[in-house]
Amino acid sequence: MRFEFATATRIIFGVGTINEVPALARSFGRRVLLVIGSEQDFVTRTIAQLREHELEVDTFTVEGEPKITTALDGVHRARSIKAEVIIGLGGGSALDTGKAIAALLTNPGDPLDYLEVIGRGQALKNLAAPYIAIPTTAGTGSEVTRNAVLASPDHKVKVSLRSSLMLPRLAVIDPMLTYSLPPAITASTGLDALTQVIEPYTCNATNPMTDAICREGMMRAARSLQRAYHHGNDVAVAYSAREDMSIAALFGGLALANAKLGAVHGFAGPIGGLFPAPHGSICARLLPYVIEANIIALQSRAADSPVLHRYAEVAQILTGRSTARAEDAIGWLHDLCADLNVPPLSQFGISEADFPVIIAQAQKASSMQGNPIQLNALELREILHQAI
Repeated sequence: MRFEFATATRIIFGVGTINEVPALARSFGRRVLLVIGSEQDFVTRTIAQLREHELEVDTFTVEGEPKITTALDGVHRARSIKAEVIIGLGGGSALDTGKAIAALLTNPGDPLDYLEVIGRGQALKNLAAPYIAIPTTAGTGSEVTRNAVLASPDHKVKVSLRSSLMLPRLAVIDPMLTYSLPPAITASTGLDALTQVIEPYTCNATNPMTDAICREGMMRAARSLQRAYHHGNDVAVAYSAREDMSIAALFGGLALANAKLGAVHGFAGPIGGLFPAPHGSICARLLPYVIEANIIALQSRAADSPVLHRYAEVAQILTGRSTARAEDAIGWLHDLCADLNVPPLSQFGISEADFPVIIAQAQKASSMQGNPIQLNALELREILHQAI
């Protein structure tokens, strides 16, 4: 057995930890580019606190899903102010953009030199500029991953800029920043987090460290996602439920950065590049159908696969029943998605006419290579048919 485990240089978790960022940022430099997703109260407070610590701050706003051009614009802004440290404060889009800016700031050339699938996939040579990642949603786990997902409208696909040199120097996870998330975002990001502790646990490249993290993440998401969705504004409930979901999201990031994903994310990249669909919503809708397809394929073509036992463990963790079978995870997830009002993919303009392009791109996606069994085109089509 051989495996490695890489993550952010330092991780700080806890309510109120965002207040520690200004003093910590000063150790990296005085000129800051703050990458944000939207102007919220905590953004204004953070800017004020940074300036109180005699840091020069400029902001860069990411609207919607980040594109390659978004990252390039951010690099130009960072260079224009001679930024010494990049801080990402927001959801996955802001965090991924900040990570890409930090990487491209110190590595010359065109992003296509380094991008997977559509680019030349060359390795980054230089350590990224100091980067601090502060998530405001409980979903992507981008604060501890070694990649940034960027959309290429020209190619109609989302691809990754990936390197261990991109890992943040500091990840600060403050559950308090997620208290005001509306139910729909709580659902989509929370199901993304749940997906990211299930897929690495059932992928074809598991390891003992990510296994332990995934089990704990599944347990926390299973007990708290619905409470965060239905009672997220209730401070008494939010304190524990939002904390659980922030931990689940963090653990999902740790897991996917050190194991692999699967068909859910294999589909999510192409669909997100072709349609205006939020990543979390895509994952949420596909998750139960992909698990069902995987279980059926394993039972028919690899009945002795240990992954079937792992799916049974997933079912036991999610349902809380020690006698649960692999198939019970499917029903539990369908009930969860119905309760959280997860929309069908057709809501984003996807129809059966789009299936051939989606499937062709999904089969080439790096995440699809981690699926526990290779699904054929007919099986992939059936997943999409059920999900629309």
